[in-house]
Amino acid sequence: MSKYSKEDILRIVEEEDVEFIRLQFTDIFGTLKNVAITTSQLEKALNNRIMFDGSSIEGFVRIEESDMYLHPDLDTMAIFPWRPQRGKVARLLCDIYYPNGDPFEGDCRLVLKRVLKEAADMGYKFLVGPECEFFLFHLDDNGLPTTITHENAGYFDVAPLDLGENARRDMVLTLEEMGYEVEASHHEAASAQHEIDLHYGEALETADTIMTFRLAAKTVAKRHGLYAAFMPKPKSGMHGSGMHINMSLCKNGINIFYDEKDRNGLSREAYYFIGGLMKHMKGMTAITNPLVNSYKRLLSGYEAPSYVAWSSTNRSISIRIPARSGFHTRLELRSPDSAANPYLTLALCLAAGLDGLKNQILPPEDVGENIALLSEEERTVRGVEPLPQNLHEALEELKADSFVCGVLGEHIAKKFIEAKEAEWKEYVTQVSEWEIEQYLAKI
Repeated sequence: MSKYSKEDILRIVEEEDVEFIRLQFTDIFGTLKNVAITTSQLEKALNNRIMFDGSSIEGFVRIEESDMYLHPDLDTMAIFPWRPQRGKVARLLCDIYYPNGDPFEGDCRLVLKRVLKEAADMGYKFLVGPECEFFLFHLDDNGLPTTITHENAGYFDVAPLDLGENARRDMVLTLEEMGYEVEASHHEAASAQHEIDLHYGEALETADTIMTFRLAAKTVAKRHGLYAAFMPKPKSGMHGSGMHINMSLCKNGINIFYDEKDRNGLSREAYYFIGGLMKHMKGMTAITNPLVNSYKRLLSGYEAPSYVAWSSTNRSISIRIPARSGFHTRLELRSPDSAANPYLTLALCLAAGLDGLKNQILPPEDVGENIALLSEEERTVRGVEPLPQNLHEALEELKADSFVCGVLGEHIAKKFIEAKEAEWKEYVTQVSEWEIEQYLAKI
């Protein structure tokens, strides 16, 4: 049931002295875009009559079919606290449609909606809680981001060691002022690294919240003279930033993942869900870890997973079962990073889990010990496979998994693969500083 009507939006805008409304959407690479309108155009927007040029958005449409329409989701109405108090700025998140009223197949938000409907038709509600990690770095004299930090704080440290505490606190307060619930925040393991855990909720709302969080974090950080970096591995020799996804399925208000009689507290359905995730995890990796840089995090240790496996005790594994029970029983997917498109990531997590449920896919035995210490033969016997080692391998796995491509849809799969193959080709032709240092004076 909708929270707001058109009349509610018009009333709020008038009562709150809103002057500008940003109509926002997310492209297939997880980048937030928007068209800004004044209140004089709001009624037109609420009637889905605001148009934009889709051919100018990478991965959308060709120039001869460029007209696209924004359909605002009224329940995403929010006022930006960081904008002026007179002549305020609000936003509405939008779905994208063709002029004839058909949904645009390149709209990642609609991809998630489609999978959620499939789950709803089966009687399920998909609940998700993300753990969002990021770095706070200094800006240079031109206001551009650097990787410089003056702090050396570590996990759970406090001020004065944690020099980003004030900025992180303001991010939390800003989100709460916008109506979002934050469960916890703290300094992470690396210098200048932080984590903000968003409230567990329905998947579409959670994906919307992640996109709003990233915008708020960058905006608040800049006001503190800092840059909020969501690059997965901005510096070598330290932890990278993940976006751990905690998930559960409910049916008739009951968490169906819980079974008190099982040694892990998991139901048969939970095991099937894990089995589906593991079956498709390699095919999903290009989406959950979409950058060349993503694999510097996965392969460098520091508790980042590099194998397809699950455990109730091992934190360096791709699927972990946190020590919770009853309604709070959940699976934690630890491989996604902070650059992932949340709509596509959650759509694939749910679709893979549902595939496991439908086909009763049981996972191999859990792995409690450090996988890196197992021999290759031991890993093979236990059914432990490595995640893709780089973006090229991940794209090959994506192309090989027809199920994952089917969830994304032909348009998104094709455009995403084309763009990322171009990114990989550009990367491998670059000569890095490491190569210069290693070889120039030796050869």
